[in-house]
Amino acid sequence: MPRAFRFSVSAAAPRPAAEWRELGRRAEDLGFSTLSMPDHLDAEMAPLIALAVTAEATRNLRLATLVLGNDYRNPAFLHKQAATLDLLSDGRLELGIGAGWQSSDYERAGIGMDRPGLRIERLAEAITVLKGLFAEGPFDFAGEHYTISSLDGQPECVQKPHPPFIIAGGGRRVLSLAAREADIVGLNANMYAGVIDQRAGPSATPAATDEKLGWIREAAGGRFVDLELQTRVHIATITDDPGSFAELMAPALGISPDDALASPHVLAGSVGQCVETLLMWRERWGLSYIGISEDAMVEFAPVVEALNGV
Repeated sequence: MPRAFRFSVSAAAPRPAAEWRELGRRAEDLGFSTLSMPDHLDAEMAPLIALAVTAEATRNLRLATLVLGNDYRNPAFLHKQAATLDLLSDGRLELGIGAGWQSSDYERAGIGMDRPGLRIERLAEAITVLKGLFAEGPFDFAGEHYTISSLDGQPECVQKPHPPFIIAGGGRRVLSLAAREADIVGLNANMYAGVIDQRAGPSATPAATDEKLGWIREAAGGRFVDLELQTRVHIATITDDPGSFAELMAPALGISPDDALASPHVLAGSVGQCVETLLMWRERWGLSYIGISEDAMVEFAPVVEALNGV
């Protein structure tokens, strides 16, 4: 039986507290399950702080970091922040964490950007540390990148054994790690270039997505059936002419209009067409957790209403 749909809204633009609280309440009222936030040094708010304010203003809306850059925080300190947010939100945190990919973050902060394989190795250790600190009792760990000595992770969070982990990516190595360690696996384009440009597009096609699902299945083994599969829709619009829309934006992605419209990171068409597209994504790839941008939240509310929990 397929997993039921749920939907998230991605937002991070700075605004007064009253407006930020209202955004969370509006998303909840429209049927979205989650508010998610990225983690970059662009003109956006810090996710863990902003999500704490959202928690105060909402009742059931879940709070997702999508995703925190592992290299920006020591996992012991991240554990304390995450556990605190889960406790204060009555167990609504979804802890998304990744290896880091946006080169400008590293350059502007003066952080050395290691090769992808090394960043992923460090991420794997960080996840081990986080899970160890979420568990009961003192935790010890001696790795290549982190050392933890008899640290009892506190405070205790509400969700047991820990908040759901989201690990997202577009390459085989990080998706294999996600398949082994995450509760929610996010499929994305491969941002190996450190920016989103034409080089990312070919890794966002239907054929590339088929390949990614193969990697995830192979690495997950028996736990594949328990994974929730997520996609971040970067381009979303309700339109009666999706073909013309695809022709306009496909060149920027470096792929054909047909591949752009069929990508699980683009959702364009009438409300009915978008509903059918999402049903197809779930049937073909198992994608049931759909993330869209704040600017499409109201426009896509009828799609959410049609499929939420279905």
